[in-house]
Amino acid sequence: MSNPQLQLNPAPSVVVAKMMPPLPGPKNIVFKKTTIDKSIAVYLGKRDFVDHVNHTDPVDGVLVLDTGYIKDRKVFCRLLCAFRYGREDIDVCGLKFRRDLYMATIQVYPPPSGEKPKPETKLQERLARKFGDKAYPFCFQFPDYLPCSITLQLGPNEVDKCCGVDFQIIAFCAKSSSYDEKISKRSSVSMVIRKVQYAPDKPIFQPVARTSRQFLMSDKPLHLEASLNKEIFYHGEPVQVSVEVINHSNKTVKKLKITADQISSVVLYSHDKYSETVAEQEVHEQVAPGSTLKKVYSLYPTIANNREKHGLALDGKIRHEDTNLASTTILKEGIDREVWGILVSYKVQVKLIVSGMLGDVLFSDAVVELPFLLMHPPREASAENLADDDDIDFEDFDRGGPMAVTEDLKEGKESNSHSMMCSSASH
Repeated sequence: MSNPQLQLNPAPSVVVAKMMPPLPGPKNIVFKKTTIDKSIAVYLGKRDFVDHVNHTDPVDGVLVLDTGYIKDRKVFCRLLCAFRYGREDIDVCGLKFRRDLYMATIQVYPPPSGEKPKPETKLQERLARKFGDKAYPFCFQFPDYLPCSITLQLGPNEVDKCCGVDFQIIAFCAKSSSYDEKISKRSSVSMVIRKVQYAPDKPIFQPVARTSRQFLMSDKPLHLEASLNKEIFYHGEPVQVSVEVINHSNKTVKKLKITADQISSVVLYSHDKYSETVAEQEVHEQVAPGSTLKKVYSLYPTIANNREKHGLALDGKIRHEDTNLASTTILKEGIDREVWGILVSYKVQVKLIVSGMLGDVLFSDAVVELPFLLMHPPREASAENLADDDDIDFEDFDRGGPMAVTEDLKEGKESNSHSMMCSSASH
């Protein structure tokens, strides 16, 4: 009789380790757009070019050309910055609702004789290896006085309009780049890019503002102090406002009104400023004579709460992508000329509504303002840090779009290059 407690050890199982394939590395995305006749293809490694205040990322790319089709014509590449303030299809007395703020044009093919070849970037070297002698590199440097990409929020019935500042890379085939040269739309292509800024990574002071208000028939003043927990806020973050009221007067503080305001300075033919409240709190808390109030309030300046406000400045967008409130504009110190376009800033305003001489009939107020920066967080790595292999994914740009201004480049027509020239190119 077998011992029921005695069990034979089962045969050891054999575990077969299955080798998993290595995880794919990050893809190198390159954006591509081709002319209608397929003679020119524009390749860019990124769509956003960062303004670091002291310098801006160069616009480096490659044109891949069908030189057999182009024959004896030349190929030019152009960086264009324009301020648009109306529909592209409306032409009044030969003038469009557009002002070109900057334009630079270079000849890409054939390479100008006598010019020393410029060193190629990593992206250009990779594309040259891929496309061989069909690839022709180009590079543009942004001048210091150009604004960032901004678009103005339009109404629900204004989908055909485009207002704001945008940038384009335009490649076209012609015999020369003179004003009178006719440009075939079939051999022309444009790509909308963005000039953007990110929050500086250096520490910045904490904003604080104070004021005292002396009232008639009151021996002592009313003190108001407001501060922010920091000066730089990222898109989507709450803006925390600390408010302290010390009421030594004989007046009663009826309520507090705290707002975050966007100020858009439009510098074009004149200097115009527009202010729009993007977040607010109205607090009905009374501060009686001889008492104090100390409290923290939160404001939420986001696009989600302001989609119905006409003319609000937003960050420039490509295609139909969603965007956010325009980031604060930071200008380089010591620029030798005026910056044209749309310049954006933000402030918090704290206002106390105080009872007047006739009680609730007439009111007085005490106000302080605190400037702050609303921006995207700093980028951790540059977009040019491509992997060393040749695995590249090409993403085609869609034709058209709200700010992809290609109305001058429609199929089957010609355009006088003068209409694309900068009305202020001499600046």
